[in-house]
Amino acid sequence: MRLDNAKILISDDSILARKQLKDFISKYGTPTFFEASNGQDAIDIYKKEKPDLSFLDIVMPVKDGNAAIREIIDFDKDAEIIIVSSVGTQSQLRSAIEAGAKDFIQRPLNPE
Repeated sequence: MRLDNAKILISDDSILARKQLKDFISKYGTPTFFEASNGQDAIDIYKKEKPDLSFLDIVMPVKDGNAAIREIIDFDKDAEIIIVSSVGTQSQLRSAIEAGAKDFIQRPLNPE
């Protein structure tokens, strides 16, 4: 799958995690990236840019990933959101899926 010309939002409070995910995704094309370091910024960017795909961490400052997912889904029920996290309890992951996330990727990322 090529991601050329796709708009992708990456929201994580870790600069390194955002960079690693951007590098990983860039193997599949040249999308336009938007970055957020907290859940509220992710919501604001989503509403402005309407990305094709969003990757959100669960544990973030200001507003956590689950709260951000709920607000994004309220704004756009067709939002494509994937949780990417190295931490997160089963209940947090279940809540993310119930809130509207499409899938979950465990960090560290495996390039295969």
